[in-house]
Amino acid sequence: MEKLYYTIGEVADMLGESVSLVRFWSNSFPSFIRPVRNAKGNRLYTAEDLDTFRQIHFLVKDCGLSLERAARQMKEDRRPVESRIRAIEILKSIRSQLDEIRKDLMPS
Repeated sequence: MEKLYYTIGEVADMLGESVSLVRFWSNSFPSFIRPVRNAKGNRLYTAEDLDTFRQIHFLVKDCGLSLERAARQMKEDRRPVESRIRAIEILKSIRSQLDEIRKDLMPS
């Protein structure tokens, strides 16, 4: 079962980035990421926010776009980015499965 909300630390861990970078992206993309705050004032992100973070990560880190260009790309059409990210996740999963099979086949 998927969680309703993720803490900023959990999002940072999933992306492999620092909490400060996740906070910066959250503040830099207010039209796409809208965290809710708990009673203590901590940011909590939805699964949709997490998908948006993945898209930002892909555009900025993998494609090398500036924040402004990434925001423009996301406003124009997010579907190509979403499909590329899904394809990359599927390929990573396949690679992981193949690594497991290779480990099982290799003599100890």
